[in-house]
Amino acid sequence: MSLPRTASQTVGPFFGFALPWPDGPCAVPEGTPDAIWLRGRVLDGRGEPVPDALVETWQADADGLFDHPDDPRIGDRGGPAGRAPGTGFRGFGRCPTDERGAWSILTVKPGRVPGREGGLQAPHVDVSVFARGLLTRLVTRIYFADEPEANAADAVLALVPEDARATLIADAAPDGYRFDIRLQGDRETVFFDV
Repeated sequence: MSLPRTASQTVGPFFGFALPWPDGPCAVPEGTPDAIWLRGRVLDGRGEPVPDALVETWQADADGLFDHPDDPRIGDRGGPAGRAPGTGFRGFGRCPTDERGAWSILTVKPGRVPGREGGLQAPHVDVSVFARGLLTRLVTRIYFADEPEANAADAVLALVPEDARATLIADAAPDGYRFDIRLQGDRETVFFDV
């Protein structure tokens, strides 16, 4: 008996039991005051949805502090990232895309964090995208359209050609912000070499 050869894959499709988890799309617990939804779609070069991608986010909280012991600004403020224990903010979210390429993360709008040159970075969310056809993750950032002054002063955003910066800006939506990730094509999202 001869079986057909298994198709080769790079990063995906993903095993449902290994990467996603039930509250993965919640960087904060549901019901958190000032919580917002980051929502969007992952699209390929033809504008078609990518139904088996995985979107991960990592960010600071509303005060600009990370939920990580290496954040040097924690000092004696208490629990993770200087918050009182039990706030539930973890700063990390993970959401697989659905058949429409849609993803969503419940979080809070991040505060400004220090930049390498001593100034403050604009509020942003770091994003990793994993999908079929990719040998490694793609890394980008989400900035917010309602932060024009902070965005104009952001050293990282300033490195992006002016005509491509719009691909990193999330637009306001009724329950948070909308940010589509385009893997290729005319309006390809800017990805960073990290």
